[in-house]
Amino acid sequence: MLEAREIPATTGQLYADVEGDIEEVDNKAVITQIRVRYHLKDVPEDQREVVQRALEMHEDHCPAALSVKRGIGIETAVEFE
Repeated sequence: MLEAREIPATTGQLYADVEGDIEEVDNKAVITQIRVRYHLKDVPEDQREVVQRALEMHEDHCPAALSVKRGIGIETAVEFE
């Protein structure tokens, strides 16, 4: 999504920290929440709003998110570096 908007997301430009919550449900350990914080380097100020809009659309187009979002809450955020 970013590169289609001419925002570089190549190796070294973009990485993510991912956390998850594991809770006991019906005596079984299950992931109940996932938090993803993307880190994106060298994005000019005038393109940051474009990144935020792409992030808002991300979940509806990401195969991993589409696969798990019915049972696991997903939160996303971006930090510009």
